[in-house]
Amino acid sequence: MSEAVQTIEKAQFERFGGRFDVDPGLPGLDELARISAHRTHRRYLARDVAPELLRLLCACALSAPSKRDLQQADILIVRENDRRMRISDLLPDMPWVREAPVFLVFLANGRRLPQVAKMREKPFANDHLDLFFNATVDAAIVLATFLRAAEAVGLGCCPISVIRDHARIVSELLALPEKVVPVAGLCVGWPAEEGSISPRLSLTTALHQERFCEDDLAGEIDAYDRRHAATRPYRKQRDVQRFGRAAFYGWSEDKARQYAAPLRADFGAFVRAQGFRLD
Repeated sequence: MSEAVQTIEKAQFERFGGRFDVDPGLPGLDELARISAHRTHRRYLARDVAPELLRLLCACALSAPSKRDLQQADILIVRENDRRMRISDLLPDMPWVREAPVFLVFLANGRRLPQVAKMREKPFANDHLDLFFNATVDAAIVLATFLRAAEAVGLGCCPISVIRDHARIVSELLALPEKVVPVAGLCVGWPAEEGSISPRLSLTTALHQERFCEDDLAGEIDAYDRRHAATRPYRKQRDVQRFGRAAFYGWSEDKARQYAAPLRADFGAFVRAQGFRLD
């Protein structure tokens, strides 16, 4: 059995709790092994990422598919120390933002197409929710593609969606104009440790055939809770003052508590203030 097949089977068992039989003659096994063994990295070596390498990786990311070739995703590189520290100060629970040598912000750009329409003296008739949605999806695809490119050269990354908790401040700090919003940040650096594989919901839960099915959702969630607790137990329980201390604390309890309080409820207002119409 090849090393790539072993990596895939081992990683997918850790991730999904099920066994996979991988055809050793399948092309692209090295790439599948890299994707299967994806790890988030939160500790970095004190080593810079060369600007030329970063530019190449951004080019690879922006080579990703784009809805109808509209190209509504941008990447903003934050290297300057003071600016990175100011972003880090917003996120005190995430010291890896401060430690990473480079911080990227992936942007949904709904601004360029209206500008192009104006340049070509055409009406822009699509200033509604789809403009925002398409730009956001494009940015997410570019982010995912950057992760693949970065990992291929040995870099480690950690996506930071929490910048949307401070979307207005981040936007002002980065001078984002109307109809441009931050979708997510990304720490990039040379990893100081291997990292670990995050368990995911089983494919029985998240993979559907022909029609959507959730016939045994409670049972599937319970099984995942126990698998998650066995491999990645939570270090502490959320909001014990409000909900008490659970005898068993799994993924579903953690996420139910996390979303029991309003989160980012002002994000829609921010997006509208940036000039997007969400109707």
